[in-house]
Amino acid sequence: MFSKVLVANRGEIAVRILRTLRELGLASVAVCSDVDREALHARLADETVGLGDPRPAASYLDIAKLLDAARRTGAQAIHPGYGFLAENPEFARRVADAGLVFIGPSADALARLGNKTAARRTMRGVGVPIIPGLDAPESDPRRLADAAERLGYPVLVKAAAGGGGKGMRVAASPAELQEAAEAAAGEAASSFGDGAIYLEKYLDRPRHVEFQILADAHGNVVHLFERECSIQRRHQKLVEETPSPALDEELRERMGRAAVAAARAAGYVNAGTVEFLLVGRDFYFLEVNARIQVEHPITELLTGLDLVRCQLEIAAGTPLPFRQEDVGRRGHAIECRVYAEDPQRGFAPSPGRILLARLPAGPGVRCDAGIFTGAEVPVYYDPILAKVAVHAPDRPAAVARLVRALEECVVLGVATPIELLLEVVRSEPFAAGRTHTRFLDEHFPDWRPADSADDPALVGFVLDRLAGGTGATGAAATPDVPDVSSPWRRLGAWGRSA
Repeated sequence: MFSKVLVANRGEIAVRILRTLRELGLASVAVCSDVDREALHARLADETVGLGDPRPAASYLDIAKLLDAARRTGAQAIHPGYGFLAENPEFARRVADAGLVFIGPSADALARLGNKTAARRTMRGVGVPIIPGLDAPESDPRRLADAAERLGYPVLVKAAAGGGGKGMRVAASPAELQEAAEAAAGEAASSFGDGAIYLEKYLDRPRHVEFQILADAHGNVVHLFERECSIQRRHQKLVEETPSPALDEELRERMGRAAVAAARAAGYVNAGTVEFLLVGRDFYFLEVNARIQVEHPITELLTGLDLVRCQLEIAAGTPLPFRQEDVGRRGHAIECRVYAEDPQRGFAPSPGRILLARLPAGPGVRCDAGIFTGAEVPVYYDPILAKVAVHAPDRPAAVARLVRALEECVVLGVATPIELLLEVVRSEPFAAGRTHTRFLDEHFPDWRPADSADDPALVGFVLDRLAGGTGATGAAATPDVPDVSSPWRRLGAWGRSA
């Protein structure tokens, strides 16, 4: 095992990785841009190296700066987290060329599977069903238009690199195609340093089901069961759960075999996720996320495994200590993502200072977060703040626990969609497990948050609390136990410029 690891990321995923490093007794190095110098990940690491300019291309996407930070601190390995350079073959190759260990798949595997069009070709070769579409990137407007006509509208314009729902746009007609292609390419270039795009046939109302895989360097490959991630907004997952309400054991077995076959075909090593779209009992390969996923906590809750620890051990050359038949699961787990996004402004990013952060806890509740009261949320990066995950013996109990956890989650100073998440998980269609990728469009098409910004009582409540008062409105209130029926539940981003 390594003695020192550099975490080439920020926010809640950097914090998550750093905590496992601490448990294993491994020294840690964080990197931070100028706006992240006081961020939680920078505070938790044993050493921190500044990257300067906060723009992603000049900081967290600057390979030379990251390698220099590893060299200067004596780090032996680099964990890329997710996003930024996590699925960049050039980064993995240059890490290896520098004599360091990349905690993820090889550069060759990243090229085959991290790139979605290359992955489609690989899947086609081993007989895994794929969605009709292009098997190579395309940027020429005329050829894109011809391909869209062959596939039939609507089509999905997708980034060939990266993941996380970035670089994706739906085009329902020729008139929308060029604008969608330009927007997708621009977002992909900004997020992943690669603006290549391609087309797939857009499937209406499928379920999004993915399988977590682990593969070591000794030929052992297992899956850790599925996660359903169907509830999405703009192709960004909001709610994830495991097991999926849509899968029985026969379908789970078929999809799991396909996921393992995909990893073997690509010579994949380390942790990854094979994603499928499910229509009835038919499933289609979507992509491979060649990294640890945002939603990995629910798999950890279900299986009892620490996936970051598994990643570290695999990267150090250790064989997997279990076979497929040894992987067990218990209960049900659900996760909601909390973003700094303003529902009043079309879910635009909501940067600013966090005036108050109260994160949920208690039995069966896990909250992976990169924030604290007083932290700054920069404008430059993905706006995810935290992931609220719960585990319970069965799905109804998990839903009830998630409602309780979200009710306890209070973030003031930046806007969040917590109110929407609560309405989703309390809804009858969600309780019944009737989820699909257009769930929000179907059940919450005109959703708007309660508008409380001009309520004089709420303004007075906040001013009193910021001045050191209790803010009590009748019932006793304490600094550490939020009253979920109080005005705090409805304040949103009030006062974020304070």
